[in-house]
Order: sequence, then C-alpha cells, then structure tokens
Amino acid sequence: MLGRRRPFRLEAERIVLRLPTHSDFGAWTALRSESRDFLVPWEPVWSPDHLSRKSFTNRVYWAARASKAGTAFPLFLVRRDGVLLGAITMDNIRRGPAQSATIGYWIGQPYARNGYMREAIGILVHHAFTDLDLSRIEAACLPENAASRGVLEKSGFKYEGVAQSYLQINGRWRNHVLFANLRSDRRGKTDIR
Repeated sequence: MLGRRRPFRLEAERIVLRLPTHSDFGAWTALRSESRDFLVPWEPVWSPDHLSRKSFTNRVYWAARASKAGTAFPLFLVRRDGVLLGAITMDNIRRGPAQSATIGYWIGQPYARNGYMREAIGILVHHAFTDLDLSRIEAACLPENAASRGVLEKSGFKYEGVAQSYLQINGRWRNHVLFANLRSDRRGKTDIR
C-alpha cells in the first residue's frame, strides 16, 4: 500500500526491538509482576494502576506518538522466538546543537545477565548514531547497580560523573552515576570510582 509506513523495528542477532502493541499486555503484565522485587529497587515508585490495561494502553499510544514525532523510541526487547524480555527507551531526543538522547532500560529477572540488554543497547546506539545522526547518548544508574554499570561499560559508555538527587527511585531522591557514549569517542577507557 502506498503511504503506509512499516512499524519501527530494529533487529539484532538474538533479539528484536519494536514498539509495544496492545497484544503485548498479557506478556508485559506477567513479566513485570514476576520481576517486581527484582525491578523495584531500581525504578520510580509504581503507580497503583501500573499493571492495569488502561495504563498499558496509554503506554502503547504514547510510544506510537513519540516514535512518529521522533522525540522518543520506547521499545520492547523481544527474543526472536517472540518472548518479551524487557524494554529500552531512547528519550529526550534533542536536535540542533545538542544532537543527543538519553536511554533507560529494564529486563525481566528470568532474562537478566544473559547479554540481551547489551545487544539491545548496541543496536539502539548504532541506530542513533547512523540513522538519526545523533552525536551523544547518555545513561544514568544508581551507583550500587553493578549490573547496569557493567552493561553500560561493555557497551562503550564512559563514566562522566555523579548527579546529585538525579531521580526519585523507589520513593527517594537518589544520586546517579552518569555515563555517555559519543559517536566519535576519543576519550579511551576512564576510571570508574
């Protein structure tokens, strides 16, 4: 059909990154529910309706609007066999002199530490640098989140410092360690404190 755009999709060796659809509700709710204790220490407080159909429907509509506008890419991380693993979002896309964005991500507990998120970060950063012509991708995590720090470092992100009271996580304002990946990075390895 003329004028019809293909849904946004990025493919890597073992995974696909794609926008959420209404039919993902059951898988998303199940994965978030079973991973709740694993995720809560690293995330903002879940709203009372976090796992509701209405909240998920709003998420699907926001993802479609944001990606169409080019302001964010809220993507589900799906294994090639169709299993939902988690999500990764490139948000705060800034054009003009900045040409930058921020990424955030989560993975369900059963799939953690299997290299899926590293694969997702790699393909999304490649898309940002080559297709979107961004120059800088930023990420932040709690200082004690060794797994998140590790995946960022293995994905080419470099430590840049600490932001005081950066985000409310699990109900408290928390400091975050800041990382960035630059399209033309000549900084070399940096020491992490």
